[in-house]
Amino acid sequence: MEQPRFASFREFYPYYLQQHTDRTSRRLHVAGTLLAIAVAAAAVGSGRWLWLCAVPVAGYLPAWLGHLLFERNTPATFRHPLYSLRGDFTLLFEVLSGRRPW
Repeated sequence: MEQPRFASFREFYPYYLQQHTDRTSRRLHVAGTLLAIAVAAAAVGSGRWLWLCAVPVAGYLPAWLGHLLFERNTPATFRHPLYSLRGDFTLLFEVLSGRRPW
């Protein structure tokens, strides 16, 4: 199956949301993004720069488990890494602001 192509994040985000319809998966994405932010902040705050290596693991492991166990689809990260990362942060801000269901 051919993967869609996107000329902008605005075009990509509806696709991103379509790939994240399961509530548990969305929660895992939000938790992973928050955890990644916390690990990055702890690394910077403590000066333990090696902890920055854990940031991608903290962010992506919960999200990818959500895709594997609940969405049963392939993460958009594999084909659209930058748009997907921006989508994770956009989803986080929408959830925290109440614009998107938790």
